[in-house]
Amino acid sequence: MAALAAILARNVWYAAAVIGGGLLIGVSFVSIAGAIDAVAARRSSSISLIRTAGRYALLGFLAYVMIARLRLPPLGLILGASSFVVAAAIESVSLLRKKH
Repeated sequence: MAALAAILARNVWYAAAVIGGGLLIGVSFVSIAGAIDAVAARRSSSISLIRTAGRYALLGFLAYVMIARLRLPPLGLILGASSFVVAAAIESVSLLRKKH
């Protein structure tokens, strides 16, 4: 998807933005999974809350750096973040077709 964005936009920064959006969604997934694991393990709620807030602060910081400092196109970041949803939808359709 990054290569396609670079070809269509004729700009390498769009490819970097798509990869950056994928990185953001990956960090978000790890953050949510860590919070769910903490709740499932019934760890101390104050430590769990601090870790969760720290993970979301990291996400905000990464998004700030990518948009404000690296000046990556926000549309490319959105495409990168949605690429995981598109991949999951394609995989779901292919699994449904195999059963019939």
